Amino acid sequence: QVQLVESGGGLVQAGGSLRLSCAASGTTFRSSAMGWFRQAPGKEREFVARISWSGTSTDYRNSVKGRFTISRDNAKNTMYLQMNSLKPEDTAVYYCARGWGFSTYEYNIWGQGTQVTVSS
Repeated sequence: QVQLVESGGGLVQAGGSLRLSCAASGTTFRSSAMGWFRQAPGKEREFVARISWSGTSTDYRNSVKGRFTISRDNAKNTMYLQMNSLKPEDTAVYYCARGWGFSTYEYNIWGQGTQVTVSS
Protein backbone atom coordinates (compact mmCIF):
# COMPACT_ATOMS: atom_id res chain seq x y z
CA GLN A 1 0.00 0.00 0.00
CA VAL A 2 1.23 3.50 -0.84
CA GLN A 3 1.14 6.34 1.66
CA LEU A 4 1.64 9.92 0.48
CA VAL A 5 3.04 12.96 2.27
CA GLU A 6 3.12 16.41 0.67
CA SER A 7 5.53 19.20 1.58
CA GLY A 8 6.83 22.47 0.21
CA GLY A 9 3.82 24.68 0.57
CA GLY A 10 3.98 28.17 2.01
CA LEU A 11 3.32 31.86 1.52
CA VAL A 12 4.69 33.51 -1.61
CA GLN A 13 4.11 36.77 -3.44
CA ALA A 14 2.46 36.84 -6.82
CA GLY A 15 4.99 36.04 -9.52
CA GLY A 16 7.01 33.85 -7.19
CA SER A 17 7.73 30.14 -7.25
CA LEU A 18 7.31 27.09 -5.06
CA ARG A 19 8.15 23.43 -5.51
CA LEU A 20 5.86 20.90 -3.91
CA SER A 21 7.01 17.39 -3.13
CA CYS A 22 5.01 14.24 -2.62
CA ALA A 23 6.94 11.50 -0.85
CA ALA A 24 5.55 8.01 -1.20
CA SER A 25 6.12 4.97 0.93
CA GLY A 26 5.56 1.45 -0.32
CA THR A 27 6.83 -0.39 -3.34
CA THR A 28 4.01 0.34 -5.74
CA PHE A 29 4.82 4.03 -6.32
CA ARG A 30 7.12 3.24 -9.22
CA SER A 31 4.33 1.54 -11.11
CA SER A 32 1.65 4.07 -10.23
CA ALA A 33 0.37 7.02 -12.18
CA MET A 34 0.05 10.08 -9.96
CA GLY A 35 -1.65 13.42 -9.88
CA TRP A 36 -1.90 16.78 -8.15
CA PHE A 37 -5.19 18.37 -7.15
CA ARG A 38 -6.03 21.55 -5.27
CA GLN A 39 -8.91 22.84 -3.22
CA ALA A 40 -9.58 26.48 -2.47
CA PRO A 41 -11.88 27.53 0.39
CA GLY A 42 -15.50 27.01 -0.51
CA LYS A 43 -14.66 25.28 -3.78
CA GLU A 44 -14.51 21.71 -4.97
CA ARG A 45 -11.23 19.88 -5.30
CA GLU A 46 -9.92 20.30 -8.84
CA PHE A 47 -7.41 18.58 -11.07
CA VAL A 48 -4.08 20.33 -11.54
CA ALA A 49 -1.71 17.88 -13.26
CA ARG A 50 -1.03 14.20 -13.74
CA ILE A 51 1.95 12.06 -14.69
CA SER A 52 2.23 8.50 -15.91
CA TRP A 53 4.20 5.90 -13.98
CA SER A 54 7.20 6.35 -16.28
CA GLY A 55 6.98 10.13 -16.37
CA THR A 56 6.70 10.18 -20.14
CA SER A 57 3.09 11.38 -20.22
CA THR A 58 1.80 14.48 -18.45
CA ASP A 59 -1.32 16.62 -18.55
CA TYR A 60 -2.26 19.97 -16.99
CA ARG A 61 -5.34 22.03 -16.39
CA ASN A 62 -5.41 24.93 -18.81
CA SER A 63 -4.92 27.64 -16.21
CA VAL A 64 -1.53 26.26 -15.11
CA LYS A 65 -0.08 25.25 -18.47
CA GLY A 66 3.25 26.91 -19.07
CA ARG A 67 3.60 27.81 -15.38
CA PHE A 68 3.52 24.46 -13.55
CA THR A 69 5.62 21.38 -14.24
CA ILE A 70 4.92 17.93 -12.84
CA SER A 71 7.76 15.44 -12.56
CA ARG A 72 8.80 12.37 -10.63
CA ASP A 73 11.89 10.56 -9.46
CA ASN A 74 11.03 6.90 -9.06
CA ALA A 75 14.40 6.15 -7.49
CA LYS A 76 13.44 8.51 -4.66
CA ASN A 77 9.76 7.57 -4.57
CA THR A 78 8.92 11.24 -4.96
CA MET A 79 6.76 13.34 -7.23
CA TYR A 80 7.11 17.09 -7.67
CA LEU A 81 5.12 20.09 -8.78
CA GLN A 82 7.21 23.08 -9.79
CA MET A 83 5.00 26.17 -9.70
CA ASN A 84 6.25 29.37 -11.33
CA SER A 85 4.62 32.74 -11.96
CA LEU A 86 2.19 32.07 -9.16
CA LYS A 87 -1.07 34.00 -9.03
CA PRO A 88 -3.42 34.73 -6.12
CA GLU A 89 -5.96 32.39 -7.72
CA ASP A 90 -3.49 29.52 -7.23
CA THR A 91 -4.07 29.79 -3.48
CA ALA A 92 -5.36 26.43 -2.24
CA VAL A 93 -4.52 23.28 -0.37
CA TYR A 94 -2.60 21.06 -2.77
CA TYR A 95 -2.98 17.28 -2.64
CA CYS A 96 -1.08 14.50 -4.33
CA ALA A 97 -2.88 11.30 -5.17
CA ARG A 98 -2.42 7.96 -6.86
CA GLY A 99 -4.47 7.29 -9.94
CA TRP A 100 -5.05 8.38 -13.49
CA GLY A 101 -7.75 10.72 -14.77
CA PHE A 102 -9.13 14.20 -14.33
CA SER A 103 -11.65 13.56 -11.54
CA THR A 104 -11.13 12.88 -7.85
CA TYR A 105 -12.99 9.57 -8.00
CA GLU A 106 -10.31 8.19 -10.33
CA TYR A 107 -7.72 8.45 -7.53
CA ASN A 108 -7.71 6.03 -4.61
CA ILE A 109 -4.92 7.18 -2.28
CA TRP A 110 -4.48 10.77 -1.09
CA GLY A 111 -2.01 12.75 0.93
CA GLN A 112 -3.00 15.14 3.71
CA GLY A 113 -2.37 18.26 1.65
CA THR A 114 -0.07 21.26 1.85
CA GLN A 115 -1.22 24.90 1.92
CA VAL A 116 -0.12 27.29 -0.81
CA THR A 117 -0.95 30.95 -0.33
CA VAL A 118 -0.14 33.54 -2.98
CA SER A 119 -0.39 37.16 -1.94
CA SER A 120 -1.09 39.96 -4.38
